[in-house]
Amino acid sequence: MKSVILKSKRSAPFRNRHPWLFSGAIDRVMGNPAPGDWVAVLDDTKSFVAYGLFNPHSQIRVRLYSFDEKDIISDEFWQDKIHNSIALRANILNFKPLPDNAYRLINSEGDGLSGLTVDRYGNYLCVQFTSLALYHYQEIILSSLKEALNPRGIVIRTEADILQEENLELKDGTVFGSLPEEPVVISENCVLFETNLATGQKTGFYLDQRANRILLESFASGKTVLDLCTYTGGFALHAAKAGAKEVIAVDVSASALEIAKRNAELNHFTDIEFIKSDMFKYLDKCLSDSRKFDVIILDPPKMTHSKGSVNNALMGYLKLNTAALKCLNPVGILFTCSCSGRVSREDFLSTLNRASVQANRALQILEVRGADIDHPVSSACPESEYLKCVVCYVQ
Repeated sequence: MKSVILKSKRSAPFRNRHPWLFSGAIDRVMGNPAPGDWVAVLDDTKSFVAYGLFNPHSQIRVRLYSFDEKDIISDEFWQDKIHNSIALRANILNFKPLPDNAYRLINSEGDGLSGLTVDRYGNYLCVQFTSLALYHYQEIILSSLKEALNPRGIVIRTEADILQEENLELKDGTVFGSLPEEPVVISENCVLFETNLATGQKTGFYLDQRANRILLESFASGKTVLDLCTYTGGFALHAAKAGAKEVIAVDVSASALEIAKRNAELNHFTDIEFIKSDMFKYLDKCLSDSRKFDVIILDPPKMTHSKGSVNNALMGYLKLNTAALKCLNPVGILFTCSCSGRVSREDFLSTLNRASVQANRALQILEVRGADIDHPVSSACPESEYLKCVVCYVQ
């Protein structure tokens, strides 16, 4: 097998099963592997470390999938990993493939399949490849999904920045069966949402916040609630279901707000006000108008895609959370989130403390949460724990 030789003293993370081998750890490459080729990763003494897929175009030069030298890398290797992911959801987590149920079926590094995300929406699958090397195995991956689940349709979804990072030429589109002409309607704790599998963000819907949206219900009854970056109304609709006195849902995207309004109508919620605005500008207006809320949800889009822009992202979180804290009533609840994987939990919590000082508000952290249970995190790859949702009591 073609091989990658590590620099001296650089093998420890990979012996501990970290799946990302960056170019800076490599001393030399043997055998001229092409994109998608299997390579054996060896330390500087040429002792075995792992097997992985090679991509000369990516900073993640090798994605590691096996740490057992005796593994036979074949179609059955991928089939076993896919079947294990499906079995976890079905047999352990008890997610059922109901027509209106939606959940994550394969969570990339969390399921030992770095570069592959699969979400299930009833009888349909949304697949996202974030690795050029793994995409070379799409045929066996898609056929394994079809054989195991018998879906009505499978659609490929992409992200422009990932395509560029991986040098991956891939377009959105249906690759098996067909998609329904109308949006798929899913149910989340008896709240209904339209989901467009072909055009929605990511793979159609932000399934990772499911448990956090449901938790919000316990804080929203009889309260005034502001949901910033509402997207298609996720947190706002749960607040309305819980009997919030007033719900304001804000997003900069007019198209997302149109879907959010349809979702409100679908649930017969008539007391949600939808406002098109930039999140910072809306908070500034609230401050100038002395407008206060009992509960504020901050769920902004990813603020950084690279290590070099983390400090700018933290400044953005500081500004956003400081303004939100100033817009809370004397006693309030803040649900504040970061989906930036490059921002660590520790840095995010430190930023919240700085915001509390700048806003002169006492902040008690009730809970630090992540993505829902169908989004497992690899113990070897803490970077894959991208979502942070911090529930705060503010005085």
